[in-house]
Amino acid sequence: MSRIGKQPIAVPAGVTINADADGRVTVKGPKGTLVSTFSPEMKIVVDGAVATIERPTDQDRHRALHGLTRTLLFNMVTGVSTGFTKVLNMTGVGYRAQLNGKALQLNVGYSHPVHIEPKDGISFSVVQDPATRMPVVTVAGMDKQVVGQQSAEIRKVRPPEPYKGKGIRYSNEVIRRKAGKSGKAGAKGGAKKK
Repeated sequence: MSRIGKQPIAVPAGVTINADADGRVTVKGPKGTLVSTFSPEMKIVVDGAVATIERPTDQDRHRALHGLTRTLLFNMVTGVSTGFTKVLNMTGVGYRAQLNGKALQLNVGYSHPVHIEPKDGISFSVVQDPATRMPVVTVAGMDKQVVGQQSAEIRKVRPPEPYKGKGIRYSNEVIRRKAGKSGKAGAKGGAKKK
């Protein structure tokens, strides 16, 4: 069996799962409602506060769908109950971030500020890191895929560079730093390199 697919999903209080025969699944919770369509071959069984996924055969295709369906359903349950967040740190002289209504305005070294409109179900928050005094942007929402996509679009505005580490990066991202050019004060008119 699929090691992921056979794991049961704990359904928190206040969360309901409705699965149709055609594969359409609706998950309702305190934070809202998520709707998705899965393969109708996968059977979602809700028994009290536990949901499990059953597959019809041991074919490779069904084994792959088993784990995928379980993971996507788990993300939906987590999204409507607690939600998802991504934290982005900004590093750079003069880099600023602020909320303009619901939109995010970034000043990251361009001649103009960059405005980013939130996708449906996404909210931004900006705080200042007390240690570095640089802005920290938090992207929050119910849908894990949309939160990740919105975060990637913010990071894409100014990706981190490896020399000084300037840019926008995820809070858990490690930037492999490179050394700058060496031997600047080398031989002036001296021996040529071979």
